[in-house]
Amino acid sequence: MRSISEPEAAGVAVSSLDRRIAGLAALAVVIHLAEAALPSPLPGIKPGLANVVVLYALLRHGLQVALWVGLLRVLVGSLLLGTFLSPGFFLSLSGAVASLAVLALMHRLPGLSGPGLAVPAAMAHVMGQFLTAYVWFIPHAGLFHLLPAFLTAALLFGLAGGLAVNRLLDRGLAREGRA
Repeated sequence: MRSISEPEAAGVAVSSLDRRIAGLAALAVVIHLAEAALPSPLPGIKPGLANVVVLYALLRHGLQVALWVGLLRVLVGSLLLGTFLSPGFFLSLSGAVASLAVLALMHRLPGLSGPGLAVPAAMAHVMGQFLTAYVWFIPHAGLFHLLPAFLTAALLFGLAGGLAVNRLLDRGLAREGRA
């Protein structure tokens, strides 16, 4: 006999895809929360470690899983941090949407691995946030003096994140006996 807590008993069928998305999104949210507690040399510059999970989801499980993981990370992370519908939420969302759009356009290009996707996605994330900040919050040209520092950080963190994803994928394939 099933308990009422089982999803099927409540009339909701849970697929393996749902479980995969939930697990990866939960991991991305935990990393997002941990990153929020890290000090930053410049406000807004973070390593983007949660985006490693999104890129892993893309390369391992496809675009649909990556989109869900990326958007759930922003939504659930903002709810848990108490920033939902705040300026920080909209900056995070605009960065995530820009990054996911670049990943959606580039993920099928031949020869691209983790860094080849992570760096443009990180750059798009920064540009999405900057455009949102400029249009909605700080419509001053002086804001763009910060852009080189943010793009440099995006380059470095994107490269590191892309290399980390490649290593995760290599380890997973080796464990499965495919390497």
